[in-house]
Parts: sequence; C-alpha cells; structure tokens
Amino acid sequence: MTFADALAHLHSLRQFGFKPGLEVPRRLAAIAANPEKGLRFIHVAGTNGKGSVCAMLESVHRAAGRRTGLYTSPHLVRFGERIQVDRVPIPDADLARLTGWLHGRVAAASPPLEPTFFEFTTVLALLWFAEQRVDLVVWETGLGGRWDATNIVSPLATVVTHIGWDHMHILGNTLAAIAAEKAGIFKAGVPALTAARDPDALAILEYKARELDAPFVVVGEPALAQFRLPISLPGEHQRWNAALAAATIRMLRVLLPVTDEQLERGLGTVSWPGRFQILKRGAQTIVLDGAHNHDGIRVLREALAVAFPGQHPTLVIGMLADKEWRTMAADLAPLCARIVTVPVSSERTVDPEELRRACLASGIARPARAVASVADALRAVAADPFVLVTGSLYLVGEVLEQLGGMPIGADERGLNEWGGGKPSP
Repeated sequence: MTFADALAHLHSLRQFGFKPGLEVPRRLAAIAANPEKGLRFIHVAGTNGKGSVCAMLESVHRAAGRRTGLYTSPHLVRFGERIQVDRVPIPDADLARLTGWLHGRVAAASPPLEPTFFEFTTVLALLWFAEQRVDLVVWETGLGGRWDATNIVSPLATVVTHIGWDHMHILGNTLAAIAAEKAGIFKAGVPALTAARDPDALAILEYKARELDAPFVVVGEPALAQFRLPISLPGEHQRWNAALAAATIRMLRVLLPVTDEQLERGLGTVSWPGRFQILKRGAQTIVLDGAHNHDGIRVLREALAVAFPGQHPTLVIGMLADKEWRTMAADLAPLCARIVTVPVSSERTVDPEELRRACLASGIARPARAVASVADALRAVAADPFVLVTGSLYLVGEVLEQLGGMPIGADERGLNEWGGGKPSP
C-alpha cells in the first residue's frame, strides 16, 4: 500500500462516523495481537486543555530520558501529527505499511469487522508505539471517554482536564452528564486526577472514582496558587494545565521517576502549535488559537487581555456549524478592530456572510467583510500589525499551512471530518 493508498483508505473509513461501544476496537486490537498489552499509558480526557496537558506530560517524560508515544486529535495539517514518537510524527512510509497490514487483517476478519476511522487509527497508533518500543504513551481521548476507542487500554493514571460545553448532542446536555462520560476512563484502583472546577462535574467525577476505589486528586485553586514552575505556553489557563500535569507526574514518580529539574525543563520547553501560538512575520504579530467552544473563547479573551493589554487585533474567524457559533462570534467581535470572516475547510463550515452578520449581532460598529478563502483573508490582513486567527483548529491548521509554518497536507486535513451520533445509554 502506498501513502496515497493509505490516505484513500483512511478517508473511506470516515463514513462509519461515531459508534458507541468498545467491542469493535477490542476486536480490532485482538486481531492485531493486542499491541497495547506491552505498553504503559497515561489516559487523558476533558473538554478543553487535554491536548496541552498531553503535550506537557510528554515533554516532561521525554526530558526524563524516556522514549515517548503521543496520541492526540485532531491534527492541524498532517495526519501523522496524531501519532508521534519523541514528538516526531509517524513517517508516511510506515503509516502506509501499517495501514495496509491492519486493513488486510480487517478484510479477513470473521465475523466481518467494520471499524470507524477513529477505531482504526487508534489501533494503528498502538501498533506503531509497540513497534517503536516506547517507554510511555500519553494517550488522549477523541470524544468523551466511556465509549471512546482509546478506552481499551489499562493506564497507570487517568486525567480529566476542564469540563465544559461541547459535543452536547453526543455527551449530554448538563456538565454532570458530560463529566460522567469523561469519567468513563477511570479504572479500578488507578489514580484519577482532575482540574475540573464545576461543582456538579466534580461531584460526578469523585463519585465515579469512589465507586472504583480509585485514588482521586483535585487540582484546584490551592494547588494553582502554589504552582511556581515556568512554562513555555502562554496564558493563565496553561498554568492550570501545567499544575494538573505536574500533579500527575508526581503521583507516578514511584513508577516513572522524574526529578524536579526534569519536570521544570519539560514544562519550560513544551510546544503545542495552534493554542495561543504567537507568530512574528516582520512587523506583524499573528496569534493562532483553535478556540471552538464557549470556554475556549473565554480563555482566549483572558489570555489576550494579559498578553496584549489594550490592543485590538484584526480578527480572522471561521467556525463550524455544529458549534454555538453565533454567540461565540458575538463574544469575540467587540475585542477586535476589524473582522474578516472565512470558510473553514470542512463540509460543516459556517457560510462567511452568515458569520459576518453574527459578529455584528451585538451592535458593535466594526468594519467586517466576508471573503471566499483563507488565502483571500491573509491577503486582506497582510498590512495589519496585529491579527488574531480563531474559531476552529481546522482553520488554524490551514493558516499555518499557508504561512509555511507546517508542511502541505490538504488531503490529510480532510481526515478530521467524521460523522457523529448519539451513544446508547
């Protein structure tokens, strides 16, 4: 199988969308000889911040001399970003080889096996990490936790970051219901840590941990007040994420030794593109942030106020229609000097003209225009000194690609598209 063949096969799997239950990923792992059995995991779920926490955990353990696997989603440009060893994406040739190998076993399975895109890529990641003999896998859920394909592993610790409103059509319409889905990654006797702050969500997480006799640690305001380590990612929200990552690392020190110096070095050098990422292009400053829900927008506003007090950027914004895009756009618009709305490279994109009207819905008097593409938007803001790009990680990925910050991968960006569905009780 060539790399192009592998991409075509991965694209073909999207049609199966989201299917609740772990029977298929468990069968899929079994026909691949259960590569997860020889690996150690830290399993991370949450609404916002889980990717950043994963990046921090990986960076610290790599600083401690471990060979690390990192599994995250979505990717910004290249599919290989999802599956990294020592922060190096899986090479195209190896992706093609393992995709062909696993596809052959799926085709021969009896009874027939029809994995979703995410189920297939999750086992693909396990195969690569096992083959590379990593010492630790930092393992991010895709959606929720209870029925997520990543939940077939037995981790050393489980981590739940901030819990907020997202994917309500799948996870539930209350924070307690969403928390219950995230708590589905908890395992009997396995330490569970969280930085969730909502009282209802916290109560559910604690209840689930007690049911499983799992040591439960809440990283709250006292822990944040005592957190003094420097971190390379800007924003107060990243201090919360770093405090949670540090608590997890300290909890596991008996199994995975990490010195204070290694902890500080790992947090001080962590990289996580597209999350309040600041780029300098001559005299122009561009902030790229993949905020795509209300909590993400709130955190972005707070980070802007601290990092760029009193400044009003040009806003380049694109959003997906299955988000609460109208109110989020209206929340962002007053911060900005002018607004350029763009389509996202997704079948779920909001029409730029509709988005422009939503940005103006709060009654602000700002110049606002809709353009047909990201390329048009970048040309329109080329002379502006301060630009904010936000609304979707997919948009951020396309901007990074066009600015030359990441390799070209247009066909691979489309692999972030998948269907959804409501899980059964």
